[in-house]
Amino acid sequence: MSEDRELELLKRKKLQEIKRKLAMRQEAGEADRGEDREGLLRRALVGRAWEVLMAARRQYPKAAERVEAALAKAISEGRIKGQITGEQLLWLFRYLGLDVRLETRIMIYEHGELKSIADKLKEGD
Repeated sequence: MSEDRELELLKRKKLQEIKRKLAMRQEAGEADRGEDREGLLRRALVGRAWEVLMAARRQYPKAAERVEAALAKAISEGRIKGQITGEQLLWLFRYLGLDVRLETRIMIYEHGELKSIADKLKEGD
């Protein structure tokens, strides 16, 4: 009986060790894939696309992560060729039902200087 218990304990320890090693490998693989995803997106996103992506990450973190993963996969598989502009990415998020809001500033160039519309309205001109 005691040999059976010892054998069972050894089996459990071995199983726990295998599970721990597997978990470490999976974490390392996910980290590599995250870096790969970032690199793929860095090459594909142009213009204000990063601004759109950062706004989406702040407003819809889970959905943005899934969109990033899908875009990276499509790019790596060659289904998306070329570059993705900010307008295209914003359209994609809106098509998916995610109204990503971007900070918008209206600036007026007058007499050699840029003024915000708030400053212009304060002047009263």
